[in-house]
Amino acid sequence: AAVRAVGRHAVRRPGEHGPGMAHTYGPYLEDIRRALKVALCVRSFPSEVVERQHRPEIEFKDSPVLVVEPKCIARNENERCLIEQSINSTRISIKIRQSDDMERKLCKKFADFNAQRAEHLVILRRKPVEGYDLSFLITNTHLEQMLVDSVIDFLINFIQDIDKEIKDLKIMLNTRFRAAATAYMSQYAPDRS
Repeated sequence: AAVRAVGRHAVRRPGEHGPGMAHTYGPYLEDIRRALKVALCVRSFPSEVVERQHRPEIEFKDSPVLVVEPKCIARNENERCLIEQSINSTRISIKIRQSDDMERKLCKKFADFNAQRAEHLVILRRKPVEGYDLSFLITNTHLEQMLVDSVIDFLINFIQDIDKEIKDLKIMLNTRFRAAATAYMSQYAPDRS
């Protein structure tokens, strides 16, 4: 009962991994899109603990009854998306694929860069959920101002683009390292005159 199927990907409780994870990017993003359409059905719901306040239940978890069991859609153990839903908010956490130390450093820098600009990107959390690189918090007030489909498209494009950006940065960095190493080693190369 720990694993439910969503599309072709395994949906697991956070922290669980296993076989059956897909290796293509398209179905992974489609499964995230389908799960987000369900998860973003939130409504206004005042806090049952603090009077006259609308607090995101997924953050405070004042009433466990109002929080749905989280869904983890994993492409592989290094690339996954955690969707946590409550009655008035949804938290989406993304773990970006990092195959080596360079990608880990680039990903950390990219996440720090985005966290510093979180006030411009209203739905981005400054501090991601532990074990993930980026987290978004979407409340019912956000969805009153923005279209649900636009938010979903933004998140899917963000997931797609961040992977591409990190790959491009890695290629550019390797090119710069190669040029610097060539220039440095050319000092020690014998003259061919």
